[in-house]
Amino acid sequence: MPARDHFHSVMRIGPVQIGTHRDRHGRTTHAAVCTTDRCGWSADYSSQTAAQLAARTHRCRVR
Repeated sequence: MPARDHFHSVMRIGPVQIGTHRDRHGRTTHAAVCTTDRCGWSADYSSQTAAQLAARTHRCRVR
């Protein structure tokens, strides 16, 4: 049975959403995802502080 992706502690900084989840190895990771159409930027971080910093400094190339 595949693992289910459950995000909790979801927050939004500008167009970027940050959510906390468990990866397939059971470790807690923080995903930052840009929600702007055609941007496609996303990244996983080991700390929520790093994900927040990435969200604050992210600049979309799409205009």
